[in-house]
Amino acid sequence: MDNLLLEYLPILVFLGIALGIGLILLLAAAVIAIRNPDPEKVSAYECGFNAFDDARMKFDVRFYLVSILFIIFDLEIAFLFPWAVAFKDISMIGFWSMIVFLGVLTVGFAYEWKKGALEWE
Repeated sequence: MDNLLLEYLPILVFLGIALGIGLILLLAAAVIAIRNPDPEKVSAYECGFNAFDDARMKFDVRFYLVSILFIIFDLEIAFLFPWAVAFKDISMIGFWSMIVFLGVLTVGFAYEWKKGALEWE
């Protein structure tokens, strides 16, 4: 039983060192930190424009449109990584289905570009 517990000793030492370093860094940050931030730093920032009082106030939606387009195209591009890793193991059906997928992605990007959704005036 003692041999089994001795095998866990390096893990406990590592855990103790990690906790010690973590506590030292937290305490150092609390001691060294500057405590007089400027008003710009503590102001609320959420969506690319200043906060306002009225919820019915008009605002520019281009920020949201660009961010949504980025998320859509970024997530679709993420499908390429597993395909590229398994490229030599896939069949022609897998290859051509990805080509169709990339074609749809390209047509969607061209459509958004043509509609001017990516223009920032």
